[in-house]
Amino acid sequence: MEASLYLHIPFCAGACDYCDFYSVPVRPDGFRPDAFTDALLAGVRECLAHFAVNRVPTLYVGGGTPSILGAARIRRLLTGLRSLLPAWPEEVTIEANPESADGAFLSACREGGVNRISLGVQTFHETSRRLVHRVGEGGLLPERLSLVSGLFPGAFSADLISGLPGQDEKVLAKDIETLLAFGPAHVSLYALTAVPKLPGSPPDDEADRLWLLGRDLLEQAGYTQYEVSNFSRPGKRSRHNIRYWRMENWLGAGPSASGTVINDNTGTGRRYTVKADVDAYLALPRPKREGRITVEALDRLTLIKETFLMGFRYTEGPDRELFAARFGATPEAFIPRTLERWRERGLLHGEKTALNRDGLLLLNPFLLDIFEELELNASGGVLPRTSPRGGRDASKHNLAEKVDASKLKT
Repeated sequence: MEASLYLHIPFCAGACDYCDFYSVPVRPDGFRPDAFTDALLAGVRECLAHFAVNRVPTLYVGGGTPSILGAARIRRLLTGLRSLLPAWPEEVTIEANPESADGAFLSACREGGVNRISLGVQTFHETSRRLVHRVGEGGLLPERLSLVSGLFPGAFSADLISGLPGQDEKVLAKDIETLLAFGPAHVSLYALTAVPKLPGSPPDDEADRLWLLGRDLLEQAGYTQYEVSNFSRPGKRSRHNIRYWRMENWLGAGPSASGTVINDNTGTGRRYTVKADVDAYLALPRPKREGRITVEALDRLTLIKETFLMGFRYTEGPDRELFAARFGATPEAFIPRTLERWRERGLLHGEKTALNRDGLLLLNPFLLDIFEELELNASGGVLPRTSPRGGRDASKHNLAEKVDASKLKT
């Protein structure tokens, strides 16, 4: 079986107000990075064997803050992965935060086979950073961006957030101008969605205008939007995240990580999630597998919904060939009325089944329309059935925001 691999490193130097990913603060009495690295490698070994994986096209190490492990541990992790994986993945991404992404860490990544760094910039504006308790000084960012761009030229991504407390159009435009001077190949521009709203955040209408300004500035600078929040130079899209948006197999290791494995012959799948508890993950002797994970069966209708949910985030839309092989008919056969209405409104691409630039701004109501039509057809027994010939071999193969957000980072 072919499957991508996500590793979750839950440790952080501090908790940012906007983050909802599983993380634990680094404390001198509770930080056991060597033990964690060993446990993570054991988890990877278990996953690969359990699912009989023979190809891992992409690897993503996220968090938390992977760079907090430091150079020696990241080298140890990468060396261990080389001994476990069938072959080294074509794309290997590691997330890093500026305060811990020093030259030694970045060099260890490059020497260990990492070919893509994702740096959590968020903003250069010190007032906004303080208001959301962002760890590290904004003044450190230029130095670390210089290091990243030097060691990974044309192969690094950076995150920015719009709608932060203390941010206005001038601040966001300056953030983008400053970041682009370092030549990132890829930029993720996320709209702040903290609930409840953080004190000092701009009103919703202003926050929407800020994100649209950011989108326009990135496009004017030559970055193409290829997903709701992601922009890239030509040929620099995140291959790992595209696999999520196409609903292809992935496995996860580490506390809170999840994996999804799909049976293309039946159009159904399974999802497992590792318990979000680093102490349990480090427990020795290791508990039985059943005590550390939960497993969810994905029936055909659920998987169809999730395929639409993920696929329409992507500017290419759901993969029609894979969809038809898996579910017995093309996307148009399942949601004809919704597609007709949204095409009449001018919100779909003319030549493909995908939302256009304006349509992406209305993703959630579009998905609600899709789900309503699917439920109506399912209750009436008129959903197209899976083709009796089965699907193609799996080895080839807010509502809309996430299936597992901890793995949708770029």
